[in-house]
Amino acid sequence: MANQVFPTKGNLMAAKRSLALAKLGYDLMDRKRNVLIRELMQLVDRAKELRGSIEKTYETAYTELQEANITLGVIGRFANAVPIDNSIQLETRSVMGVEIPIISHEEAIGQQIPYGFLDTNVQLDEAYAAFTKVRNMTLMLAEVDNGVFRLATAISATQRRANALKNVLIPRYSEIIRIISDALEDKEREEFTRMKIIKATKKS
Repeated sequence: MANQVFPTKGNLMAAKRSLALAKLGYDLMDRKRNVLIRELMQLVDRAKELRGSIEKTYETAYTELQEANITLGVIGRFANAVPIDNSIQLETRSVMGVEIPIISHEEAIGQQIPYGFLDTNVQLDEAYAAFTKVRNMTLMLAEVDNGVFRLATAISATQRRANALKNVLIPRYSEIIRIISDALEDKEREEFTRMKIIKATKKS
């Protein structure tokens, strides 16, 4: 492609502008990638922390559920009294143009006991509280995992664009500038030599 460009000053100026834009684009992509990587590392650490906690929380919840089943029999009738949770809201925050999800919900739902106390016991209360904690932690983990996925995808795309600028466009425009500059310098030398010959001929 570089060999097909005519060696004119106009093309040289255009190539220099394109090179400057390519370098600016690479700098911006590199900066964006670094910001996204920092954000990703924070979410990955948060995900590890949540996964370590949620396993224990699930284990505790199922233990409490087992004890409630043993003391009350199968507690399906009490579970059916738990209302559907419609409080979950999904919003987003932008990190360098990447939309990261934010899940919000009403914590107060976990504090409202949806069944009566006449035919229940403390084991059921503890199971209900434990699964409320499971729900809350599961929502947090879903938010973090989705954020990690979106950031990883964006980082990969940004890296590809940065590589294309660094390894393809910037070398291409640099080569075009070199070829045109060399051609123009040769032309100037030829013109200078021609003028000297003309002057020498006129003197003689």
